[in-house]
Amino acid sequence: MLRIESRHDRGPVLATPALTPAGRLLPPSLAFAGSAGVFAALYVAAGAPTPLLVVFEQQWHFPASVLTIAFAAYALGLLAALLVTGSLSDHIGRRPVLIGSLLVELGAMLMFVFAPNIGWVIAARTVQGIATGAATSAFSASVVEHAPDRHKRLGTVITGIAPAAGLGLGALLTGAAVQFSNHATVIAFSALAVIMAIGTTFVALSTETVSPRPGAARTLIPRVSVPRAARREFMASVPVHMAAWMLAGLFMGLVPTIIRDLLGLHSGLLSGATAFVEPAAAAVAGLFLSRLTSRHTIFVGGAGVLLGTAVIEAGVAAETLPLLWLGGIIGGVGFGASFSGAVRTIAPLARPHERAGLFAAVYLVAYLSFGVPVIIAGLLITPVGLLGTVLGYGVAILGVATLGLLAQYRIHTRYRPEKPGGGRGSSLTSPPLNTSGHASRSRPRPSSPATPL
Repeated sequence: MLRIESRHDRGPVLATPALTPAGRLLPPSLAFAGSAGVFAALYVAAGAPTPLLVVFEQQWHFPASVLTIAFAAYALGLLAALLVTGSLSDHIGRRPVLIGSLLVELGAMLMFVFAPNIGWVIAARTVQGIATGAATSAFSASVVEHAPDRHKRLGTVITGIAPAAGLGLGALLTGAAVQFSNHATVIAFSALAVIMAIGTTFVALSTETVSPRPGAARTLIPRVSVPRAARREFMASVPVHMAAWMLAGLFMGLVPTIIRDLLGLHSGLLSGATAFVEPAAAAVAGLFLSRLTSRHTIFVGGAGVLLGTAVIEAGVAAETLPLLWLGGIIGGVGFGASFSGAVRTIAPLARPHERAGLFAAVYLVAYLSFGVPVIIAGLLITPVGLLGTVLGYGVAILGVATLGLLAQYRIHTRYRPEKPGGGRGSSLTSPPLNTSGHASRSRPRPSSPATPL
């Protein structure tokens, strides 16, 4: 069986031997389906606590600021693990990283089941974030590498939409458990613990797709670097990422509190369903807008973030749940389109040995924007009030999204594509770009990375 081996100075190359005894291997199609399913389940688990946090707040009587810390702890843990272990599986293999990550995730699920107070929940969220961050890049590669040749594009699509879809589905299912059971925490996280155990078995019985190579210790040093060729596009994409992920943080982090305290609705199912709307729309947008050029996708996404945020603000101010849902759908499309478009724009500008550092920089911006503003919002709820905090948060998103669109318009109109062969017409020092914002076909295009939430 063929597998991929990474080299520091060139792209992936084909290698042979299977590193698992043939008699114990899963069939390739089952290994592909299992990898994709377990990857999605990892994000189902990440979305599961969202409707439960307000239940914990009522049960243990802690302030709203602590609730937002519990929400954001996941993002900060994920970011730390992603920066430290993002490239580890290229050196020691996919299976060791995935098995270790899934076992840590299993431990986090058990921490949720037996948590006696909010401190344990925050610790469980942090451990969960670390496990998800460690597994994300390895799973992204594993799903594509296990995909049969005729389904390689499907593998790439799955890695792009599974995180957002999983987050939304996790919130929806847990919300239903809250609505119809008094033991939602035990039901949800016990089931997820079983799924993680099964997933670990799937990974253990799947073919290893990478040969070990030296340098694993060096990959544990966090690296955030932007190649010179990608710097202009990266800087223009920073406000795009910030606005999209701030909106995701607002919807996933504060919506359950909004539904309970502003709308006066005490329904776990409603909280879960509402939290489901935004990431589900983002996943659908990532699937159906991939045919647009990357720059046009960013423009569509930025407009969606602006309009969706405005509708959400209107829904909150008018205390109208349908408007909140509509804004979540529009904003979710904006989130999925703007983030995927921005990543598609800068990814071809990095050479193979520069990609890990570049994506670390992208996710640094993304997860800081996802977690930190929610923590700040939680601290402002007591002095400012929930309504004032949410409206101010929305104004901040609108401002950043506007800056993002202006930056994209400026770079699109001012810096014209350089002609192949070094012709004049561009002040760019980066590699030749085609009109869609992608690198010219004279250099290989990397696969699209996953989008962890």
